[in-house]
Amino acid sequence: QVQLVESGGGLVQAGGSLRLTCVPSGRTLSYYAMGWFRQAPGKEREFVGATSWSGGSSYVADSVKGRFTISRDSAKNTVYLQMNSLKPEDTAVYYCAGRRGSTSRSKDEYFDWGQGTQVTVSS
Repeated sequence: QVQLVESGGGLVQAGGSLRLTCVPSGRTLSYYAMGWFRQAPGKEREFVGATSWSGGSSYVADSVKGRFTISRDSAKNTVYLQMNSLKPEDTAVYYCAGRRGSTSRSKDEYFDWGQGTQVTVSS
C-alpha cells in the first residue's frame, strides 16, 4: 500500500488558520484519490474532504464547508487541507487517506492511511 505522511497540525486559537499537508510515499496509480478525515476523542472518524488526481472532483463535508478547502498539487504529489476560521469543535487528529478509484466520503473505502496530525483549537 501507499504510505502517507501528514504534517501541519498544531495549536491555534479560535478563528485562526492552519494548512495540513499530505505527501504519499511509494507508488500511486494513475487514478488515485485522497481524502481527509478527523477523529476527536470518543468520536467516530469523520469525513472532512476529498479530491482526485484526475478529473475535477474536490469537495468538503457540510460541517466545514465555507471554512475548509481541499486542494492538490499533482506535480508535487501533495494534497492540502486549508482550514480557516477554526473552531474548538475542529479539535481532532486529522488523517490523510488514499484509495484507488474515485473519491469517497466513507472511511471504509480508503485503504491507505497516514499516522495523523493533531489539530487543537483553543477557545
